[in-house]
Amino acid sequence: MSSTRDQVFPPKPTFTETELPDQSGKVFLITGGAAGLGFELAKILYQKNGTVYIATRSLVKIERAIKTLRESYPESKGRLEYIIVDLADLATIRPAAQEFLNKETRLDVLFQNAGVMNTPKNAQTKQGHELQMGTNAIAPHLLARCLEDILVRTAHEEQGLGRRGTVRIVWLASMVTVGTPKGGVVIGTDGKPKLLGVSFDNYMQSKSGNIYLAHEWASRLGDKGVISVVVNPGVVKTELQRHNTFILHEMMQGVISKPTRYGAYTQLFAGLSPEVTLERNGAFIIPWGRFGILPNHIEQAMKPTSEKGAGISRQFWDYCETVTKGF
Repeated sequence: MSSTRDQVFPPKPTFTETELPDQSGKVFLITGGAAGLGFELAKILYQKNGTVYIATRSLVKIERAIKTLRESYPESKGRLEYIIVDLADLATIRPAAQEFLNKETRLDVLFQNAGVMNTPKNAQTKQGHELQMGTNAIAPHLLARCLEDILVRTAHEEQGLGRRGTVRIVWLASMVTVGTPKGGVVIGTDGKPKLLGVSFDNYMQSKSGNIYLAHEWASRLGDKGVISVVVNPGVVKTELQRHNTFILHEMMQGVISKPTRYGAYTQLFAGLSPEVTLERNGAFIIPWGRFGILPNHIEQAMKPTSEKGAGISRQFWDYCETVTKGF
């Protein structure tokens, strides 16, 4: 298991904008790309001439982000686009994906970057799901479903050109070595994740859900050339802490030692490093771009019952499939 200390105080990144080659012709979609980690990632990809789609719910934030990117990198030959989507409302996911599909014929990397943390008690999505579970896991699963065909098609085209494992889905988890419920997601007898008593526990449960989704997507799309990996981006300052209490916020700021861009480097490694191959499909990536090892109880939850595992990963996949049906 990758230690907590190793993830809080990692060595310097080895795959940054310096190592990243030109991204002309590549198309990227970043949820939550108007701020925080997603915005820093958008900077790197646009700077390297990629086509970057920013997907979030606030047009004001999108317009501000695009203006800043264009002013910061006036010589970029890339393209900046956006789609409006609210991950707290499943009804917005398919229309947003369709808008993307109407414009593009390829998608190289889907960065499932957006998320919420420590939301107010009893906060729910439009469909009545616990807000963190709905925003961080359920809606991203539906988005991946809606974009599955274009990802597979792009992977097929890339393989035809001799490029394997370049098409990817990157999911965001957290430092699951601490604070994670046993089994990652606590599934009730009704097949649904249980609502836990503390908001942070529900957050960690949603992030464990992303680990399971990354694993399940990898098992289903690996033979089609698509890589699905999950990352702990690292301890950095982002808007994710906006719902924290003042005391918790100040405590978090006290241990943060790196700027937001470092968290983007972790995602950059997961999405574009040649070290991430189909043979590494489903990997857990830790700061600032290294392969990590998951806790034993998470690994056990990912194994099917037929292999003497807990089978929680598959149960969570089935749950996400059920609640997104019809959207």
